[in-house]
Amino acid sequence: MRHTHAIVRPPPPTFADGLSSAAAGTPDLARAIVQHRVYCEALTACGLRLTALPVDPAYPDSCFVEDPAIVTATGAMVTRPGAPSRAGEADSIASALRSWYRDPVRMTPPGTLDGGDVCQADGHFLVGLSGRTNEEGARQLAAFLETLGYRSSIVDIRGTEGLLHLKSGMSYLGDGRIVVVPELSRLEALRPYELIVVPDKERYAANCLAVNGRVLIAAGHPDLAGTLSGLGYDTLPVDLSEFRKMDGSLTCLSLRA
Repeated sequence: MRHTHAIVRPPPPTFADGLSSAAAGTPDLARAIVQHRVYCEALTACGLRLTALPVDPAYPDSCFVEDPAIVTATGAMVTRPGAPSRAGEADSIASALRSWYRDPVRMTPPGTLDGGDVCQADGHFLVGLSGRTNEEGARQLAAFLETLGYRSSIVDIRGTEGLLHLKSGMSYLGDGRIVVVPELSRLEALRPYELIVVPDKERYAANCLAVNGRVLIAAGHPDLAGTLSGLGYDTLPVDLSEFRKMDGSLTCLSLRA
Protein backbone atom coordinates (compact mmCIF):
# COMPACT_ATOMS: atom_id res chain seq x y z
CA MET A 1 0.00 0.00 0.00
CA ARG A 2 1.43 3.38 -0.97
CA HIS A 3 0.84 6.11 1.58
CA THR A 4 0.27 9.71 0.51
CA HIS A 5 -0.50 11.65 3.69
CA ALA A 6 -0.39 11.52 7.47
CA ILE A 7 -1.81 13.26 10.53
CA VAL A 8 0.65 14.29 13.25
CA ARG A 9 0.45 16.36 16.44
CA PRO A 10 3.40 17.78 18.42
CA PRO A 11 3.82 16.88 22.09
CA PRO A 12 2.07 19.35 24.41
CA PRO A 13 3.55 21.26 27.39
CA THR A 14 1.83 18.66 29.61
CA PHE A 15 3.62 15.77 27.85
CA ALA A 16 5.37 14.58 31.01
CA ASP A 17 1.98 14.11 32.72
CA GLY A 18 0.99 11.39 30.26
CA LEU A 19 0.63 7.68 30.84
CA SER A 20 3.81 5.62 31.09
CA SER A 21 4.96 2.25 32.36
CA ALA A 22 8.53 2.68 31.09
CA ALA A 23 10.07 3.88 34.39
CA ALA A 24 12.76 5.60 32.32
CA GLY A 25 12.58 9.06 33.82
CA THR A 26 10.84 12.32 32.95
CA PRO A 27 10.90 13.28 29.28
CA ASP A 28 12.66 16.46 28.19
CA LEU A 29 9.93 18.43 26.42
CA ALA A 30 12.28 20.61 24.38
CA ARG A 31 14.13 17.55 23.15
CA ALA A 32 10.85 15.74 22.41
CA ILE A 33 9.71 18.66 20.26
CA VAL A 34 12.94 18.50 18.25
CA GLN A 35 12.65 14.73 17.88
CA HIS A 36 9.05 15.09 16.71
CA ARG A 37 10.13 17.64 14.12
CA VAL A 38 12.83 15.28 12.81
CA TYR A 39 10.27 12.46 12.72
CA CYS A 40 7.95 14.64 10.62
CA GLU A 41 10.84 15.48 8.28
CA ALA A 42 11.48 11.75 7.86
CA LEU A 43 7.84 11.17 6.89
CA THR A 44 8.04 14.01 4.39
CA ALA A 45 11.22 12.50 2.96
CA CYS A 46 9.21 9.30 2.40
CA GLY A 47 6.74 11.22 0.25
CA LEU A 48 3.97 11.96 2.75
CA ARG A 49 2.01 15.19 2.92
CA LEU A 50 1.48 16.05 6.59
CA THR A 51 -1.53 17.50 8.38
CA ALA A 52 -0.25 18.89 11.68
CA LEU A 53 -2.96 19.20 14.32
CA PRO A 54 -2.58 21.92 16.97
CA VAL A 55 -0.92 21.13 20.27
CA ASP A 56 -3.51 20.02 22.84
CA PRO A 57 -2.37 20.56 26.47
CA ALA A 58 -5.62 19.04 27.75
CA TYR A 59 -4.42 15.62 26.63
CA PRO A 60 -0.79 14.84 27.54
CA ASP A 61 -0.75 11.74 25.29
CA SER A 62 -2.36 13.46 22.30
CA CYS A 63 0.82 13.35 20.19
CA PHE A 64 0.21 9.59 19.85
CA VAL A 65 -2.37 10.16 17.14
CA GLU A 66 -2.45 6.56 15.89
CA ASP A 67 -4.43 5.27 18.86
CA PRO A 68 -7.80 7.06 18.38
CA ALA A 69 -8.44 5.84 14.82
CA ILE A 70 -7.97 3.05 12.28
CA VAL A 71 -7.61 4.14 8.66
CA THR A 72 -7.68 2.09 5.46
CA ALA A 73 -7.66 2.93 1.77
CA THR A 74 -11.46 3.02 1.68
CA GLY A 75 -12.74 3.88 5.16
CA ALA A 76 -11.91 4.87 8.72
CA MET A 77 -13.08 4.09 12.23
CA VAL A 78 -12.68 6.47 15.16
CA THR A 79 -11.98 4.28 18.16
CA ARG A 80 -12.47 4.57 21.92
CA PRO A 81 -8.98 4.60 23.47
CA GLY A 82 -8.68 2.19 26.37
CA ALA A 83 -7.27 4.71 28.84
CA PRO A 84 -10.08 6.94 30.21
CA SER A 85 -7.78 9.98 30.26
CA ARG A 86 -7.49 9.75 26.46
CA ALA A 87 -11.18 9.48 25.62
CA GLY A 88 -11.47 13.13 24.53
CA GLU A 89 -8.78 12.74 21.87
CA ALA A 90 -11.19 10.94 19.55
CA ASP A 91 -13.27 14.03 18.68
CA SER A 92 -10.40 16.07 17.23
CA ILE A 93 -9.14 13.06 15.27
CA ALA A 94 -12.65 12.52 13.90
CA SER A 95 -12.75 16.13 12.69
CA ALA A 96 -9.36 15.78 11.00
CA LEU A 97 -10.36 12.56 9.28
CA ARG A 98 -13.35 14.18 7.62
CA SER A 99 -10.98 15.83 5.15
CA TRP A 100 -9.97 12.33 4.01
CA TYR A 101 -13.16 10.31 4.51
CA ARG A 102 -16.76 11.35 4.06
CA ASP A 103 -18.17 9.64 7.13
CA PRO A 104 -15.77 7.98 9.60
CA VAL A 105 -17.48 5.28 11.69
CA ARG A 106 -17.44 5.72 15.48
CA MET A 107 -16.81 2.84 17.87
CA THR A 108 -19.47 2.53 20.57
CA PRO A 109 -19.37 1.51 24.26
CA PRO A 110 -18.40 -0.80 25.80
CA GLY A 111 -15.82 -1.35 23.07
CA THR A 112 -12.33 0.05 23.57
CA LEU A 113 -9.46 -0.12 21.12
CA ASP A 114 -6.09 1.57 20.64
CA GLY A 115 -4.67 1.84 17.15
CA GLY A 116 -1.37 0.58 18.54
CA ASP A 117 -3.04 -2.83 18.84
CA VAL A 118 -3.78 -3.07 15.12
CA CYS A 119 -1.16 -4.29 12.66
CA GLN A 120 -2.22 -4.03 9.02
CA ALA A 121 -0.57 -6.63 6.81
CA ASP A 122 -1.82 -5.72 3.34
CA GLY A 123 -5.45 -6.88 3.23
CA HIS A 124 -5.28 -8.64 6.60
CA PHE A 125 -5.47 -6.97 10.00
CA LEU A 126 -3.97 -8.47 13.16
CA VAL A 127 -5.91 -7.09 16.14
CA GLY A 128 -4.42 -7.41 19.61
CA LEU A 129 -6.35 -7.86 22.82
CA SER A 130 -4.49 -5.93 25.49
CA GLY A 131 -4.97 -3.77 28.54
CA ARG A 132 -6.26 -1.05 26.20
CA THR A 133 -8.22 -3.08 23.61
CA ASN A 134 -11.06 -5.32 24.75
CA GLU A 135 -13.01 -8.09 23.02
CA GLU A 136 -15.92 -5.81 22.10
CA GLY A 137 -13.62 -3.24 20.54
CA ALA A 138 -11.90 -5.94 18.52
CA ARG A 139 -15.30 -7.32 17.46
CA GLN A 140 -16.56 -3.93 16.28
CA LEU A 141 -13.38 -3.29 14.32
CA ALA A 142 -13.50 -6.73 12.70
CA ALA A 143 -17.12 -6.18 11.65
CA PHE A 144 -16.25 -2.76 10.19
CA LEU A 145 -13.25 -4.12 8.30
CA GLU A 146 -15.39 -6.91 6.87
CA THR A 147 -17.73 -4.34 5.30
CA LEU A 148 -14.68 -2.95 3.47
CA GLY A 149 -13.58 -6.37 2.25
CA TYR A 150 -10.73 -6.89 4.73
CA ARG A 151 -9.96 -9.94 6.85
CA SER A 152 -8.81 -9.87 10.47
CA SER A 153 -7.45 -12.12 13.19
CA ILE A 154 -7.47 -11.67 16.95
CA VAL A 155 -4.16 -11.94 18.82
CA ASP A 156 -4.30 -12.04 22.62
CA ILE A 157 -1.24 -10.37 24.17
CA ARG A 158 -2.71 -9.95 27.64
CA GLY A 159 -0.22 -11.30 30.10
CA THR A 160 2.71 -10.86 27.71
CA GLU A 161 5.15 -8.93 29.85
CA GLY A 162 6.55 -5.69 28.48
CA LEU A 163 4.04 -5.16 25.67
CA LEU A 164 1.63 -2.26 25.99
CA HIS A 165 0.27 -2.79 22.48
CA LEU A 166 0.52 -5.47 19.81
CA LYS A 167 2.72 -3.20 17.71
CA SER A 168 5.04 -2.73 20.67
CA GLY A 169 6.24 -6.16 19.59
CA MET A 170 5.71 -6.37 15.83
CA SER A 171 5.60 -4.38 12.60
CA TYR A 172 4.67 -5.31 9.05
CA LEU A 173 7.25 -4.43 6.39
CA GLY A 174 5.30 -5.55 3.32
CA ASP A 175 6.13 -8.50 1.06
CA GLY A 176 4.87 -10.92 3.70
CA ARG A 177 7.54 -9.95 6.27
CA ILE A 178 6.97 -9.08 9.92
CA VAL A 179 9.52 -7.80 12.42
CA VAL A 180 8.69 -9.39 15.76
CA VAL A 181 9.95 -9.88 19.32
CA PRO A 182 10.83 -13.46 20.28
CA GLU A 183 7.81 -14.19 22.46
CA LEU A 184 5.34 -13.28 19.70
CA SER A 185 7.16 -15.23 17.00
CA ARG A 186 5.35 -18.43 18.01
CA LEU A 187 1.86 -17.04 17.49
CA GLU A 188 -0.34 -19.15 15.22
CA ALA A 189 -1.61 -16.02 13.47
CA LEU A 190 1.91 -15.26 12.24
CA ARG A 191 2.50 -18.62 10.56
CA PRO A 192 1.76 -17.29 7.04
CA TYR A 193 4.49 -14.64 7.32
CA GLU A 194 8.25 -14.55 7.08
CA LEU A 195 9.41 -13.42 10.51
CA ILE A 196 12.41 -11.26 11.31
CA VAL A 197 12.97 -11.89 15.01
CA VAL A 198 14.72 -9.02 16.78
CA PRO A 199 17.36 -9.75 19.45
CA ASP A 200 15.86 -9.32 22.90
CA LYS A 201 18.29 -6.47 23.64
CA GLU A 202 16.78 -4.56 20.68
CA ARG A 203 13.12 -5.36 21.30
CA TYR A 204 12.12 -1.68 21.23
CA ALA A 205 13.11 -1.63 17.55
CA ALA A 206 10.42 -4.21 16.73
CA ASN A 207 8.20 -1.20 16.26
CA CYS A 208 9.41 0.15 12.94
CA LEU A 209 7.56 1.90 10.15
CA ALA A 210 7.61 0.96 6.49
CA VAL A 211 6.64 3.91 4.29
CA ASN A 212 6.83 3.92 0.50
CA GLY A 213 9.94 1.80 0.13
CA ARG A 214 11.81 3.04 3.20
CA VAL A 215 11.81 1.75 6.77
CA LEU A 216 11.99 4.13 9.72
CA ILE A 217 13.74 2.41 12.62
CA ALA A 218 14.42 3.59 16.16
CA ALA A 219 17.99 4.88 16.35
CA GLY A 220 20.54 2.90 18.34
CA HIS A 221 19.63 -0.63 17.21
CA PRO A 222 22.46 -1.72 14.90
CA ASP A 223 21.65 -5.44 14.77
CA LEU A 224 18.17 -4.99 13.36
CA ALA A 225 19.33 -2.13 11.13
CA GLY A 226 22.01 -4.39 9.69
CA THR A 227 19.55 -7.24 9.15
CA LEU A 228 17.12 -4.99 7.31
CA SER A 229 19.85 -3.42 5.20
CA GLY A 230 21.07 -6.90 4.30
CA LEU A 231 17.58 -7.72 3.05
CA GLY A 232 17.66 -4.67 0.80
CA TYR A 233 15.65 -2.23 2.90
CA ASP A 234 16.50 1.46 2.89
CA THR A 235 16.52 2.21 6.61
CA LEU A 236 16.14 5.64 8.17
CA PRO A 237 17.05 5.81 11.89
CA VAL A 238 15.06 8.23 14.06
CA ASP A 239 15.86 9.13 17.68
CA LEU A 240 12.78 8.72 19.89
CA SER A 241 14.39 8.64 23.34
CA GLU A 242 11.91 11.07 24.93
CA PHE A 243 8.86 9.33 23.47
CA ARG A 244 10.16 5.97 24.61
CA LYS A 245 10.00 7.31 28.18
CA MET A 246 6.24 7.73 27.63
CA ASP A 247 5.68 4.28 26.05
CA GLY A 248 5.76 5.86 22.57
CA SER A 249 7.34 4.58 19.37
CA LEU A 250 7.47 5.17 15.64
CA THR A 251 4.05 4.06 14.47
CA CYS A 252 2.01 5.77 17.18
CA LEU A 253 3.23 9.28 16.29
CA SER A 254 1.36 9.41 12.98
CA LEU A 255 -1.86 8.27 11.37
CA ARG A 256 -1.07 7.31 7.79
CA ALA A 257 -3.29 6.78 4.77
